Amino acid sequence: MLDKKIPLSLLDLAPITQGSTAKEAFSHSLDLVKLAEKLGYHRYWLAEHHNMTGIASAATSVLIGYLAANTESLRLGSGGVMLPNHSPLVIAEQFGTLNTLYPDRIDLGIGRAPGSNQQTMQALRRHMNTDIDNFPQDIAQIVNWFDATNTDPAVRPVPGFGEKIPVWLLGSSLYSATLAAKLGLPFAFASHFAPDLLLQALEVYRSNFQPSERLAKPYAMVCINIIAADTQREAEFLFTSMQQAFVMLRRGQTSQLPPPVESMANIWSPAEEYGVQQALGMSLVGDKSKVRHGLETVLRQTQADEIMVNGQIFDHQSRLYSFELAMQVMNELS
Repeated sequence: MLDKKIPLSLLDLAPITQGSTAKEAFSHSLDLVKLAEKLGYHRYWLAEHHNMTGIASAATSVLIGYLAANTESLRLGSGGVMLPNHSPLVIAEQFGTLNTLYPDRIDLGIGRAPGSNQQTMQALRRHMNTDIDNFPQDIAQIVNWFDATNTDPAVRPVPGFGEKIPVWLLGSSLYSATLAAKLGLPFAFASHFAPDLLLQALEVYRSNFQPSERLAKPYAMVCINIIAADTQREAEFLFTSMQQAFVMLRRGQTSQLPPPVESMANIWSPAEEYGVQQALGMSLVGDKSKVRHGLETVLRQTQADEIMVNGQIFDHQSRLYSFELAMQVMNELS
């Protein structure tokens, strides 16, 4: 049992399953966000990816608005917006608009990676004269606008100026942990696909944290994968969709989320198996008992203030049920 209740949140990449469309993915996200609100998930985030045929959440702020309009109280946000792809002013305006429409329900999670390959990154940034090294200044600019640090700036986001929208820093490295600590912002670690530096990054963030007007003490969220089902065998079967998708990524290919298979043996090479198992090392796959034990271990090792759950499952009803089981486990632990 936990000493305190740990919020459980949900990450959605709006997966496009093999043979389906982005429109169907959005419909599935609508089902999922309504279930998340009903079950008591704390927040629901969408991730920016580009040129990936299996992910429909490229226009993150647009999709947030669609889901916010169809829910009542659940926090929605970006996990994250890849800020080097955008003008900071445009992002501040977009999230200012969302916050005006849905007050006190919007989070702006910011990442530094492109969310795409090199060619796509160039297409996204072809009209920009900026440099990724401006990332810390761009974040500070957005925070200053939201906090109205300068009460009469020459440029301001309208809406957005002075609206105190929560800003998170996302990452999978010591760089992002260090920057979040320096800026006094909450920090979310992407261990659902890059777990290697998780514990080291949390230590860096907590030991170097500088209190800010936004945050008095460190607040760390850890993102993991949960694939839950009634039996261990079924969960492992469902998990093969994610494993196949990661094999394709390692081959430099993108595809719609494939259906699960009985065995991965003829799909990946030994080197690919090692790489995928390492990338997905923070994945709890199994029945409720297995997931409960794994979640207890993650919470004990990380001392996370919040857990965010991702889960790419081909069958829509199985995916809904997996997130339902995950919340049941967290409620039992709390």
